[in-house]
Amino acid sequence: MTTPGLRARKKQRMYETVSETAIRLFLEKGYDAVSVAEIAAAADISKPTLFRYFPAKEDLVFHRIADHEDEAARVVREGRGAPLESLRRNFLDGIEQGDPITGVSDHPAVRAFYDLLYGTPALVARLHLHLERSEEALAAALGGDLDARLAAGQIVAVRRILAQENWRRIGAGEPVAEVRATALGDAERAFDLLEAALPRYS
Repeated sequence: MTTPGLRARKKQRMYETVSETAIRLFLEKGYDAVSVAEIAAAADISKPTLFRYFPAKEDLVFHRIADHEDEAARVVREGRGAPLESLRRNFLDGIEQGDPITGVSDHPAVRAFYDLLYGTPALVARLHLHLERSEEALAAALGGDLDARLAAGQIVAVRRILAQENWRRIGAGEPVAEVRATALGDAERAFDLLEAALPRYS
């Protein structure tokens, strides 16, 4: 694996620093109460520099979960079994490990971030684009034809609904251990339904 050069590392550090600065301010004051100019000043950069890295305000938040955008596609490409088998195993492993993307996490910092994400209308709207890109990447990994696009839509929707149900239950005060135990069964049942509906990818 090639080691990133100094310039690439500095650029990545800039992305991380500005994004984390913005998220900290959003959590402290609320997304709509923080201006881009305030974020730029806190990160010690100019507004034009900030916009070169993050063309939209929403991008400052979604940078933190950008690697999840093509996660399902990567799982399929790198999996050794059938696509749905690989995706099932990946999601179940995520539940067991408390991966925030499955909704099974009660860490305060994680909860705060997702409360910001799901509680801000502008970010909820941007989430739809994130999910569309996830579908597109997964569809390409599944072959790219209409069947693949239809399957990708169903798979992404199932993963999203399972995660949101887990977040809802933890947010309502259920112990994470109880949610995890039920979430495993829910995910197994959901993937059973997907495999029955999508035999081509089972």
